[in-house]
Amino acid sequence: MHAIAWAPETDTIMLLQVLHETRYVYATPVKTAQHMAHFKPANNARQQLLNHELSIDPAPAQRSEAIDVYGNTRAFFSLQGRHEELKVSARSVVSTSAPVAPQGAMSWEAVRERLRYHRGAAYDPAAEFVFPSPYVPRHENFLAYARPSFMADRPLLEAARELMERIHGDFTYETEVTDVGTPALEALDLRRGVCQDFTHVMLACLRSLGLPARYVSGYLLTSPPPGKARLVGSDASHAWASIYLPGRDGPGEWADLDPTNNRAPGEDYVTVATGRDYSDVAPIRGVLHGGANHKLRVAVTVTPVEQPAQGS
Repeated sequence: MHAIAWAPETDTIMLLQVLHETRYVYATPVKTAQHMAHFKPANNARQQLLNHELSIDPAPAQRSEAIDVYGNTRAFFSLQGRHEELKVSARSVVSTSAPVAPQGAMSWEAVRERLRYHRGAAYDPAAEFVFPSPYVPRHENFLAYARPSFMADRPLLEAARELMERIHGDFTYETEVTDVGTPALEALDLRRGVCQDFTHVMLACLRSLGLPARYVSGYLLTSPPPGKARLVGSDASHAWASIYLPGRDGPGEWADLDPTNNRAPGEDYVTVATGRDYSDVAPIRGVLHGGANHKLRVAVTVTPVEQPAQGS
């Protein structure tokens, strides 16, 4: 399998710098802490990581980097001394492009049957993304919401695009009405939330139909080119959904859809990690001894890098 983020065909290649700054201020000192973080952008068919630096203050007693079960780069660090603040800054430079759109002509029912378990059938790793996950349960309410878009014999990609458009139209982007622990079912009832909520609802709808779908974390270009609208969520980490399109006779491809902005990601998106839901790819999480309450500040800036003219 390989990830393909669909966007209108273009030869555009962008060189983007991502600065992701996270600062915790603790009400009482933290004595010891262990953290895991997903800040390092992925290398895939539509982007190449050129440089990445992760700065941590106070300096950790231990730090390491590993590849998780989904192929994402995960950082681990531990702090053994008392501290009242934690600052983590990730700076990356990424070359991005918009790939050719996948065809997605197979009907959604055919995809569902392909990924359903049959004795003797070849195993497809994408089948893992059919099942419920901590933030994305199966529920009849998701099924009921999805059904109008999934008419009989409709191509999966076409149906998924309409579902994306409906979520974008029915839901209001609003901060502070939800948090990272808000259940997807509650977000469906509220019809409000942020990109994480929009994505979890879309994943829950697709999985309730028996279709594989995964969560993608990443970033958006902060300031768009002249004449183009500024995308929602471009001043923070972003999230969108990815649906699986099986190949006719072999492995398939993943097609990304962003219900928050009602579009397919292009060269102005940077992918960091993929997983079942937010719990697999949280930017940073940890176990602390002390520091019961804290204030959190996150700032994300994604800007184009000026490229030298040819021959200079």
